[in-house]
Amino acid sequence: MKFVIRLAFWGIAVGLVVLALKYAAYLLTGSVALYSDALESIVNVATAVGAFLAVRLSAVPPDANHPYGHHKVEYLSAVVEGVLIGVAALAILRKAYLGYLEPTPVAAPVLGLAINGLASAINAIWCYVLLRYGKRFRSPALVADAKHLLADVVTSVGVLVGVALVALTGWLVLDSIIAALVALHILWWGWELMRQSIGGLMDEAVSADMLAKIRVAISKEAQGAIEAHDLRTRHAGRTTFIEFHLVVPGTMTVAESHAICDRVEAALKEDVPQAVITIHVEPEEKAKLEGVPVV
Repeated sequence: MKFVIRLAFWGIAVGLVVLALKYAAYLLTGSVALYSDALESIVNVATAVGAFLAVRLSAVPPDANHPYGHHKVEYLSAVVEGVLIGVAALAILRKAYLGYLEPTPVAAPVLGLAINGLASAINAIWCYVLLRYGKRFRSPALVADAKHLLADVVTSVGVLVGVALVALTGWLVLDSIIAALVALHILWWGWELMRQSIGGLMDEAVSADMLAKIRVAISKEAQGAIEAHDLRTRHAGRTTFIEFHLVVPGTMTVAESHAICDRVEAALKEDVPQAVITIHVEPEEKAKLEGVPVV
């Protein structure tokens, strides 16, 4: 967990460096498209700060007021990030509109594009790092930050090509058109990010593939039981909650049923790291002849 926190902290530093480079490129060129790229980097810094705070808070152990932990704070960070992306997109659209009305030539395009390209390369490398370790440690905040950086990299490439065309062709209005396209692309990414985060806040179930693994693990490791039913799952940050009822023969002892539960829990935690598992043991008359059969 400390490694994840360090990654989130360094994300702030990387964001500040990229922001400085992109804003310098805008000041050199006066390009509206490069302005849009620089403005998105301000959002990158703000969301990196949000990701750092979210990761720190989500690591706080459960307490009396939060017995299930603080995992969902990472989803809140991702929602805030989505809102900030939307605000940035609207600001870019305004600047693009004004630039369309009064287009201006792009100054020092070669140096400006070189600086912006360097910033984009840094973003691409950091995006790869965050996405790799965000998925490994199942951190929604880091994954959300990585996806936003990926959107930034993609739009930056488009901006670089577009500004180069403006300099080569002299078609000044293209600069504002590119900025507007960047804004629309950012809006789409912001919506996707918020949609996924809201799903986590609403206790969205695990994916179909993960649910299939859970069912197989229960079926294989619950020998001696009759069936498992009322299986429910939900995500909360890096933690996955799994609950179900396990039906056992009425003559089975508490110790025997407990041993079955231990086997099932061990198998589930191999497939689902950081899982929190709740098993309610029931006698055979509670069998529903549905759910997960024991093989």
